[in-house]
Amino acid sequence: MGSDIANETVGCTIDSGPLSLGKILGNRFFLYGVSLFCFFFGWDYLARTLGGEGSSSLARPAEVIVALQDLWDNELADYKLLGHIWASTQRVVIGFTIASALAVPLGLFMALNRYVNAIVKPLFDLLKPMPPISWVSISILWFGIDETSKVFIIVIGTFVPCLLNAYNGVRLVDPELYDVIRMLGGNRRDEILHVCFPASFPAIFAGLQISLSSAWTCVLAAELVSARSGLGYIIVQGMNLSDPAMVMGGMAVIAIVAWGTTLLVSLLERQLCPWKRKIAGL
Repeated sequence: MGSDIANETVGCTIDSGPLSLGKILGNRFFLYGVSLFCFFFGWDYLARTLGGEGSSSLARPAEVIVALQDLWDNELADYKLLGHIWASTQRVVIGFTIASALAVPLGLFMALNRYVNAIVKPLFDLLKPMPPISWVSISILWFGIDETSKVFIIVIGTFVPCLLNAYNGVRLVDPELYDVIRMLGGNRRDEILHVCFPASFPAIFAGLQISLSSAWTCVLAAELVSARSGLGYIIVQGMNLSDPAMVMGGMAVIAIVAWGTTLLVSLLERQLCPWKRKIAGL
């Protein structure tokens, strides 16, 4: 009984009643479609208003599709579109993996051990406000313009959210949960394994989601400065060629690929945190 309650998940309710206009208008997938239609319609209208075909200020959606098709079929700096996508994704995955592997355990140790917290927290608070982009120049001086400098910037940009959420995830665990373990005869090890870690997982994964978004921001910044491949390089070339369709195409691909990687993290969270409650209807 207790196990069932602990693992309870409140999901979306399914209404099997007759179809009606109200249900269609309230369906989330219909609303998704309306949102996307309004976005692309407004984008196209704004592009036509600013100058129409061949405008040097804003490309229309159809022009962006043509530019992406051209990148798909033809090479840009020895890579086609898939090659540039893979180059950026590879950098993000490596940097994100290194940062999360270091930051999450360190954040947990800081929250669980006051001595580790006393040693690490002052340095962390000193470095935390510094924007990752400010590290671009020093990373090039240290590592040159090869892959190491780009991965370093991503690690710096993703480290802070991972550590901060892991730290706060442990600190914000309800103290009553520890009382339950103690009443059942549990020791400190049981508190950590059966209360602390499971209760902090949702906060940790929230930090991973934020870090992944930061990773794509950082890889773009790194590729804007020094790269011969990647989606940031496509944007730079579009800017140099005064081609807004190429610039916006690179931006669109970054958004799509970043959304895909974020979705993978969400799926992993569902597998590792089946006890996380969901709000009905969302």
